[in-house]
Amino acid sequence: MTAPPRAGEPGATRTCPHCREVILESAAVCPACRHHLRFEKPAAAPYEKPAATAAEAITSLRVEGNIRNPPDGEVYEYSMILTIRNERGEEIARRLVGVGAMQPEEQRTFTLSVEMTAAIDRGDDKRRH
Repeated sequence: MTAPPRAGEPGATRTCPHCREVILESAAVCPACRHHLRFEKPAAAPYEKPAATAAEAITSLRVEGNIRNPPDGEVYEYSMILTIRNERGEEIARRLVGVGAMQPEEQRTFTLSVEMTAAIDRGDDKRRH
């Protein structure tokens, strides 16, 4: 198992001060609670050349699905679990995302999305050597 990334390196994490979720250190907006964590330069106007340091997020995976409770009069419970595995199939993370119950004929929609941004060197002198 590899050591976790140090502060300032790609993949380094921190705790969101608003919701206490573990997020990427490079995040300007918390993906969990969507609070702004720091201000960044606004996106360039259409006639301006975009900044070279702007990290554009791409959605590399998005899956959405619905479940409907059968109208048989039973109440069903559900648990949403997210598991991340590496290329060798080893479990890196497993999280219980949410739980609940559904009355007859109720429906829930679940969406999973993975956003990726290029790891950029911010030029900070926070890196440890």
